[in-house]
Amino acid sequence: MPHTTITAKDGGSFQAYVAMPAKTPAPALVVIQEIFGVNQVMRDLTDSFAAMGYLAICPDVFWRIEPGIDITDRTEAEWQKAFELLGKFDVDTGVQDLIASLDHARGTKECTGKAGSVGYCLGGRLAYLMATRSDAQANVSYYGVGLDGLMAEAGGISAPFLAHVAEKDGFVPPEAQAKFVPVLEAHPKAAVHIYQGQDHAFARVGGKHYDKVSADLANQRTRDFLARHLG
Repeated sequence: MPHTTITAKDGGSFQAYVAMPAKTPAPALVVIQEIFGVNQVMRDLTDSFAAMGYLAICPDVFWRIEPGIDITDRTEAEWQKAFELLGKFDVDTGVQDLIASLDHARGTKECTGKAGSVGYCLGGRLAYLMATRSDAQANVSYYGVGLDGLMAEAGGISAPFLAHVAEKDGFVPPEAQAKFVPVLEAHPKAAVHIYQGQDHAFARVGGKHYDKVSADLANQRTRDFLARHLG
């Protein structure tokens, strides 16, 4: 399993799963995990982005709490563990670690110098913050949680940002969506797609709420978006 070691901006180091494209140099993509760690779902996603031609890396954002988390959404115990980790996770420090990951990927000889991010669930929130706080050149959020409390930062979006929103997201209720969807829709650098009738993690293959039609549509939009802005 290929990994790379990334040096954090405040010291220490952490691991990231790496998937290399067939041809380099290539644009880089930081793939940001859900609350279940760098598990098989995230590794498969990272591999799929490499197959599209990106130098894809998926950093362990929980490393400061417990390195090497690799759990699933299959059992109640794993859900409890995931939420325990989420409760201990410091978002601001996590974003700094993602920026370090972005810089690390950009600095490799296999990268063209262009780089972006794509995140899911917690990673969807972090991808939004990469749009507001980093110099990533494109950022994609899948069913990001907690965006309603972060719209004060929307003015910081300077590069293209794409958000996939599940209409019936159990973790992002209508009142929360009402606080961020209009703000993003009005932003010249942002685009929002709402997937009618879909619940959280509709694009997680094998997940309880997976919907192939909506997932395929969201993934095609992501491919087109990344090709346009990072290609």
